[in-house]
Amino acid sequence: MLTVVASLKGGSGKSTVTFNLAVWLAMAGIRVRAFDLDPQATLSDVIEVRQDEKTKPALRIEGGIAELMAADRAVADGEEILVDVGTADIEAMNAAVSMADRVLVPVQPSQADIWSVQRFLRMVRKESQDQGPEVYAFINRGDTHHAVRESDEAAAALVTLPGLRLLRPRLRQRTAFRRSFSEGQAVFELEPRGKAARELLALAAATYAHVLK
Repeated sequence: MLTVVASLKGGSGKSTVTFNLAVWLAMAGIRVRAFDLDPQATLSDVIEVRQDEKTKPALRIEGGIAELMAADRAVADGEEILVDVGTADIEAMNAAVSMADRVLVPVQPSQADIWSVQRFLRMVRKESQDQGPEVYAFINRGDTHHAVRESDEAAAALVTLPGLRLLRPRLRQRTAFRRSFSEGQAVFELEPRGKAARELLALAAATYAHVLK
């Protein structure tokens, strides 16, 4: 299955999410192939740190858009492909979306991000042929205080968008995500009993439910 993690908004956390999901899949014994099509190359950087630290399971970046097209044509049963792409290379984003089985969109809890998702959905419909990929969204960098309701309001707005499925698990604004990323580790490797780890594992289970069956 080819999953593209994408957003029209910069700084949405897509590279962090892609990396953590890739590590989780590898730990589950799934062959995962990671592609970094974002010129910022943040996913490539964190995987390079992981390689330098010789952290297992090992990950590597597979290549560019030509390699992704070849992988898509020859994807094996039980193999998962993860793609990190952003608007810094809009042609690569359009190409990746057109190949995707599904698109995963991290959404920060703000009205500007909701508008961005609406524009992104229009882009997906334009670039995709036939039925197009399924589009999933989840709240990223959400509120950590129970009295703040922006995450709930953003989730309620996402539910109303046609062509979008909201995943219930949320990732909240936690320093553990930044700390683990800088060390080339998934958050559940650095702090396996932490709140951030529980949130990420819940998101992984919702995103890759078929892997757990």
